[in-house]
Amino acid sequence: MINGVLFDMDGVLVDSESFICKAAIMMFSEIGLSVSPEDFKPFVGMGENRYLGGVAEKYGKIVDIEKIKARTYEIFAGIVKGNLKALPGAREFISKCLGKNLKISLATSADKVKMKVNLEEIEMPPSTFDTIITGLDVERKKPFPDIYIKAAESLGLKPSDCLVVEDSPSGIRAGKAAGCKCLAVTTSFPASELSEADWICNSLHEVPDDALNW
Repeated sequence: MINGVLFDMDGVLVDSESFICKAAIMMFSEIGLSVSPEDFKPFVGMGENRYLGGVAEKYGKIVDIEKIKARTYEIFAGIVKGNLKALPGAREFISKCLGKNLKISLATSADKVKMKVNLEEIEMPPSTFDTIITGLDVERKKPFPDIYIKAAESLGLKPSDCLVVEDSPSGIRAGKAAGCKCLAVTTSFPASELSEADWICNSLHEVPDDALNW
């Protein structure tokens, strides 16, 4: 039975994808590489090392991943200032989970610096969650199940007792591989690409009742 909910961040609680993409394009431009938003699509949800590194590999560009990541975050923090809002239904759904006495964890492939910027901008303090797991806490990123296994453990729960809330195919694969049930939100990908999820909704205002009752 459900005892916990494990939340992805980008595309679930906040839509910062277009901003990190813009920041990454600006960063690559600074080092002499012209890239497009489509180049990043295959790496959405896999953490910034893969998000940036995958595009660099595609173009045969050798990079210092920590250096380009730091610069990307620096640009990102500047362009999101005052421009980020919680996605529709995010706060209400979290309240609903807490009202059912479910434990909640934030499990994001993003590094801690990006997580802090996002939560600060949408005025959702880290204390909202019982635990927080970031991409720095696991070696293998999504679609590997490690982050959701660790998030469930951090709550003292088995993955099979947890619902994962995701917006990307790689995240859903991670959740399912961990042994969780999955709710997909169509903020970043169409429903046709999220078919491995147990439930699919257009926003967290429209979560099927049985997603929290099993």
